[in-house]
Amino acid sequence: MKRCSRCKRVQSCDAFASNRAMRDGLQAYCRDCQAEHYKQRQEAKGRTVRVKIPVPSGHKRCPQCGEVKPYSQWEPNKTSSDGWASYCRECRAQRNRASYFKRHYGITESERDEMIAAQGGVCVICQAGPAEHVDHDHQTGKVRGVLCFSCNAALGQFKDRPDVIRRAAAYVEGNLWKPTIAAQGVYRQPS
Repeated sequence: MKRCSRCKRVQSCDAFASNRAMRDGLQAYCRDCQAEHYKQRQEAKGRTVRVKIPVPSGHKRCPQCGEVKPYSQWEPNKTSSDGWASYCRECRAQRNRASYFKRHYGITESERDEMIAAQGGVCVICQAGPAEHVDHDHQTGKVRGVLCFSCNAALGQFKDRPDVIRRAAAYVEGNLWKPTIAAQGVYRQPS
């Protein structure tokens, strides 16, 4: 049993948080008084303190969507105090996606969506596939458009080299010059 030096109530030791600096190893204030004291200090600094929401066992509250969800909807995280990620799977995926676009392309998801809408929702190259993959110039980093998977992969395979892409187009159209036989073992190259 210990007496709280703020509310002056005598309570069990479980009502106090640990503090190695104190002689008995417990905080001077009970947990309720400590929480109230912390809230008052933060409000005096002009900050707001989250309201503690009771959560059933086996569940956690996501700070982004505000929903209480079971642990099955969270990613495990060994470094956190409770062993679970800070945000639920859906919110975490959304945050990671937004962060990815900002880091890699310097655009937001809404800017990408505007580009897709301006393209009519289809790939600018084949004009058939759904526009899903952001295409950018690897040298300058400038975003060129949003392509379908196949067209984006094709540009990557051609290493963004226009001369190779032009030769590939000529090959597909059947206009590629082929060497012709001038004599036995002698080939005339195209000019």
